[in-house]
Amino acid sequence: MKYTIVDKDTCIGCGACSDVAPVIFCQDTKGNSHALLDNNKGTVQVPEELYDDLYDAYEGCPSESIKIADNSFDGNPNKFE
Repeated sequence: MKYTIVDKDTCIGCGACSDVAPVIFCQDTKGNSHALLDNNKGTVQVPEELYDDLYDAYEGCPSESIKIADNSFDGNPNKFE
């Protein structure tokens, strides 16, 4: 099981994640990226068939704002740091 969330405090809104993984990430009205699966709460499991896209987005994020964990973030991108 994998969960993801975007730290909006560090996101620079480059859009790289939504280019690589548009089913998982998109940009909000302010230009920051967010996880689509649960409105950036980090509480819904990423489907296993999307793991490659998830990790490509994670590795390509220049601000390291995409977080991935084995447990729910419960809305807190810094929960596991």
